[in-house]
Amino acid sequence: MNRRGVSYDVGRVLGINWRPSFDPRIVRGELTVIRDGLHCNAVRICGRDLERLSVAGSIALGLGLEVWLSPELWNKSREATLAYLGHAAQVAEALRGVAPDRVVLSVASEATLFTRGIIPGRTLMRRLAYQFREFETGKHVGPLRGFLADAAKSARSTYHGPLTYASLIFEDVDWSLFDLVGVDHYRDARVKARYVEMLGPLLAHGKPVVVTEFGMRTYRDADTSGVLGFGVTDTTSLVLHQLPLVGRLIRPHLKKGDYVRDEEHQASEIVETLSILGAAGVDAAFVCTFVEPLSVFSDEPHYDLDMSSLSLVKTLGRGTSTTYPGMPWEPKKAFQAVADFYSRTVGPQAG
Repeated sequence: MNRRGVSYDVGRVLGINWRPSFDPRIVRGELTVIRDGLHCNAVRICGRDLERLSVAGSIALGLGLEVWLSPELWNKSREATLAYLGHAAQVAEALRGVAPDRVVLSVASEATLFTRGIIPGRTLMRRLAYQFREFETGKHVGPLRGFLADAAKSARSTYHGPLTYASLIFEDVDWSLFDLVGVDHYRDARVKARYVEMLGPLLAHGKPVVVTEFGMRTYRDADTSGVLGFGVTDTTSLVLHQLPLVGRLIRPHLKKGDYVRDEEHQASEIVETLSILGAAGVDAAFVCTFVEPLSVFSDEPHYDLDMSSLSLVKTLGRGTSTTYPGMPWEPKKAFQAVADFYSRTVGPQAG
């Protein structure tokens, strides 16, 4: 693969901000580890706040990484999302002024689910209830294509570099609008037998195909549980924990169930998928994700939110890393497995 990538969240927002604290010093340290420790030459920077995206993008470019800027305004109207994208395109073009050949802009991610008005439902959960019917009937196609055409037009009016979109595997996208084909493609038990086959229509476009997001959670049989996409954290307890004052009385925990921490399973599934994608001829893959600050590790299984995380490092509740002093996390086995895989992969190295 030409690009060896990982996703890096600077603050996705869905109900709550997934990265409440943004410290440029920590960001620089983490992006340096992504380059030198993981052997990545590309990073997909995701989040809502445009200032955070700009800061992280500038740091990454300064480190020699290719930046895939993924501004995400989730669960808003198509009009609000397009207006936001116009501002995001200005940020991306400013980054191109620093490194013209190392910036890619994604206009949205999984818009059928995360943008209102393409399929019915004001909330994500309501849209999830409709999704399969909408995909089967093709009712999403017209609204999705109209949105993406407007998004591409808006972005290109300001931004003059490569453009992509992080699609769902079942979305019917007009890829003539974009320079690279992007797809979020997770490999769980339901699709393992046809995982590569599902990429066939995308590879047939003759453009570079990039798996913009894939990964595995950190508990045993996460690929067969049926909830790989959303994990097993009790989100109500997590949201309540973020509230001022009263939140200190509520400890986030996992949903009811018998979950067993399994870092080996996470590591082997990710590396196996990377091998499969490389053999299939994809141009790049971005492992989701480097760190999940809200998914704090605990020795007590019921409170070990890291079991539900996709991250390559485990967030510490207190103290800092012994492996990377000053960082608020420790590498997991998946970190080393990905690092070993990328170090063996032929292609340009960030410098």
